[in-house]
Amino acid sequence: MVIAMAMILLVEDDRIITAALTRALTDAGHVVRPVGQAAQALKIVTQERPDLVILDLGLPDIDGTDALRMMRTVSDVPVIVATARRSEADIIALLSAGADDYVTKPFSGGHILARISAVLRRARATVEQQPNAITVGELVIRPRQRRVELRGEPLQLTRREFDVLAYLAERVGQVISRRELMNQVWQQARIGEEQTIDVHISWLRRKLGETAAKPRYLHTVRGVGVMMVDPQ
Repeated sequence: MVIAMAMILLVEDDRIITAALTRALTDAGHVVRPVGQAAQALKIVTQERPDLVILDLGLPDIDGTDALRMMRTVSDVPVIVATARRSEADIIALLSAGADDYVTKPFSGGHILARISAVLRRARATVEQQPNAITVGELVIRPRQRRVELRGEPLQLTRREFDVLAYLAERVGQVISRRELMNQVWQQARIGEEQTIDVHISWLRRKLGETAAKPRYLHTVRGVGVMMVDPQ
């Protein structure tokens, strides 16, 4: 059973598969938005904010794995990858790139509906567990709406910038290592990616109106990590 109607973006260039999946998902009560190219999908994810994406890897314009990585830079929408690849290395690579789940082709309508139900259940439970708002000085972070305000004015943040800021704000006064941020925010265990963290912290500082030399909220602890501080 599917827990609730969802707006599902179906990214698949095979018309026969698209028709069959659209019919199965619609019969289950979902609203389906089918597209055949990754570029279209990225635009819809950004502008229409679907509840879930089913992403085929064999797309004509952009490799599906690359499309997934690009999607993850702008959205945390749950993604189920549909793939013919079955090796453990391929599956690990997909999950590392940001997939929430995967199905291997061929699959039945009942199979994909069960996967959709499980992924949506996890995603909605995560949202319900988040606090309504986190206040640090004049900074207000609203995780459920993914909005940030500074002195009452909205800040425009990328997905990663928001995730880093929210993670630090939930741990005010704690020094968070770059490795922890990579593990918990990027959900990857890469070594030697300190520059990625530093760049995002730099962008956040600029939007918060501070600098590394004169920090207010984000304080670097040399050789350890970064700490959010309440400046008031």
